[in-house]
Amino acid sequence: MTLLKPKLSREVAETIAAGGPVVALESTIITHGMPYPANLETALGVEAVIRENGAVPATIAVIDGELRVGLVHRELDELAQAKRVVKASGRDLAVAMVKKQSAGTTVSATMLLADLAGIDIFATGGVGGVHRGAEQTFDISADLTELGRTKTAVVCAGVKSILDIAKTLEYLETQRVPVIAYGTEDFPAFFTRKSGYKADHRLDTPEEIAEAMFLHHKLGTGTGLMIANPIPEAAALTPEFIDGTIADAVREADEKGIGRKELTPFLLARINELSRGESLKANIELVKNNARLAARMAVAYAALKKSGR
Repeated sequence: MTLLKPKLSREVAETIAAGGPVVALESTIITHGMPYPANLETALGVEAVIRENGAVPATIAVIDGELRVGLVHRELDELAQAKRVVKASGRDLAVAMVKKQSAGTTVSATMLLADLAGIDIFATGGVGGVHRGAEQTFDISADLTELGRTKTAVVCAGVKSILDIAKTLEYLETQRVPVIAYGTEDFPAFFTRKSGYKADHRLDTPEEIAEAMFLHHKLGTGTGLMIANPIPEAAALTPEFIDGTIADAVREADEKGIGRKELTPFLLARINELSRGESLKANIELVKNNARLAARMAVAYAALKKSGR
């Protein structure tokens, strides 16, 4: 069976054809992660950071049932203001296409579409993981299983701090996904630079990470890589502050019976309210920081592929 190919913007298609550096970006941060106009400003800002560091951004989304890789300013603006837009994981894409829906793509969907488009590196904020209480609910993000089957490298600030980090790291090990921390031994926890857990590996330059990616793919493992990039120190929140805020938000979600797809957007919105906007500022800064590292990795990775090694 021939695999579907998403529609690429002209710039993205030309860059891929020339073997140039491209960084994929998800769109749920636009459709479900932030209010307007902060979502549009962040999307444009993240794309600008990628360009400043030598790569081409490729925001991925579903527009009226069409799989799209690379959006122009007008399309980003329309997506940022859209009211009837769904959130699509990898499993939801086919139905969104049939129903001609517009959708923000999650980490798992973005990884899948990036791979189909021939993009090796993807920058996001945080990756989904094993939810607290998963031993009862079995609530484990599809992001983790997609990392175990799709070779895209995902640059993130660790996993969202609303999750069970220890179980998430165990699950990634089971999925054979290497977890590489950038410039630190510690695995970051989204809003904070340290989670209390160690990453599998530490590498200190984008070039080292790109080489590890290159060799990982040459080994034919078939899995992605998680690149854990700590939030900049100036933007980080204190563990005491964010842990207390998260506990309050989780308790409220339990009381209201909120779960499944609605849980993460609810928690992030409520955490932003409880933190008086501090978590949103931190979120924006960490996404830009991840985009910067991803772009530098993409430049180095493109050079390795062209070298013929």
